[in-house]
Amino acid sequence: MESNGGDASRLLREIETLKAAKSDIEHRISILQAQLGEIVAKEETSSISPLSISDACVRHGLSPEMIYRHSRHLLLPSFGVQGQANLSKSSILVVGAGGLGSPALLYLAACGVGRLGIVDHDIVELNNLHRQIIHTEAYIGQPKVTSAAAACRAINSTVQIVEHKEALRTSNALEIVNEYPLYDIVIDATDNLPSRYMISDCCVVSGKPLVSGAALGLEGQLTVYNHNGGPCYRCLFPTPPPTSACQRCSDSGVLGVVPGVIGCLQALEAIKIASVVGEPLSGRMLLFDALSARIRVVKIRARSLQCEICGENTSFTQQLFRDFDYENFTESPLSASPLKLNLLPRSARISSREYKEKVVNGEAHVLVDVRPEHHFQIVSLPKSLNIPLPKLEGKLPEISSALREEQEHTGVISCSDASLYVICRRGNDSQRAVQYLHKMGFTSAQDIIGGLESWAHDVDPNFPTY
Repeated sequence: MESNGGDASRLLREIETLKAAKSDIEHRISILQAQLGEIVAKEETSSISPLSISDACVRHGLSPEMIYRHSRHLLLPSFGVQGQANLSKSSILVVGAGGLGSPALLYLAACGVGRLGIVDHDIVELNNLHRQIIHTEAYIGQPKVTSAAAACRAINSTVQIVEHKEALRTSNALEIVNEYPLYDIVIDATDNLPSRYMISDCCVVSGKPLVSGAALGLEGQLTVYNHNGGPCYRCLFPTPPPTSACQRCSDSGVLGVVPGVIGCLQALEAIKIASVVGEPLSGRMLLFDALSARIRVVKIRARSLQCEICGENTSFTQQLFRDFDYENFTESPLSASPLKLNLLPRSARISSREYKEKVVNGEAHVLVDVRPEHHFQIVSLPKSLNIPLPKLEGKLPEISSALREEQEHTGVISCSDASLYVICRRGNDSQRAVQYLHKMGFTSAQDIIGGLESWAHDVDPNFPTY
């Protein structure tokens, strides 16, 4: 068994090494392909008379290869040569290489943007792949920026890809957006509240249009901020919504195709702005409902003259932006990592390993799982009782009944002194449940620290996580 374990570790290390080498090779190939394309283009044009070169290309700057590659664009009367020429000279920054950023990046690269910047600090995980279509299984464990850049280069080796393998923060945002390479347009493909405020404010003080999209569950929305006199994000939301109203796909879920639809539309809006074609969604918001296949475009609030960021008398400067605490302002973390609450004293909590010992020792107890029913259907611990947190108040008699059944095996006199444990997905809702149970007389109730994720990490590595 030890030999097999050693062989597995060796093979895993070799696989990771080969994956890294593959990424480097693909990157090198894309660079060489771009260089080869330039050489071939020069050789092809060298045999053409100066007059024909001028007539064919100089007026719009598109090479023969670009004309052929983007010929379907050029055939559009409303887009044509000038639209493609404008697009090829543009520089677009995409913040986030996830569900929204994936399709946006792929289409921007394919459509011939001149320079494409990618900002992300995360790595590719298996549970990303159902919606983050720019990544593949081969890149699991590697930086998303590396994976996304390789995919973009594979589609179009002539696009200049700039990799920013870091999280966007107030300490680096202005430098990334405004210094080399200078970006013309920013796409917000993030999924948390403080990032939305930060990116919008950064675009205002930098004078950049912002294409903002969001997707959650089965719905999505899209608009353009800070463009052609339109509002910024703070014009619409001067005060952050309560944290209870802010959800992320890692908590609430998302159907994979929904961010795909919104991400494609983000690319479209960026292309319209860059090419100076069409009517961007400034002052309007697109709302998408996947279940009904309904798309609505509604008018949104105009730019506020009293806005603290973009209003007439604003005093918000780049330095104030650097010093602003967006996490404190929104009471939400910039990090995509799940929130970890600490509401209970240690005496009211047990670890997953401690709970495992109690199960092994045969301790009679009741385990209440306070996750929503559809979460419980995904996976659960044996003999756990599913009572979703919002229904806890009305289910107290059911808990008392379950505890009385356990008394038959233990001889405990009071059900309030019987063993009662509460679990959830990550150990947050279970703490809220225990707080309430203590108030209602179930004083022995304890929550399991870290929830089912801790169980999978510390007790049973084969236990499914989601």
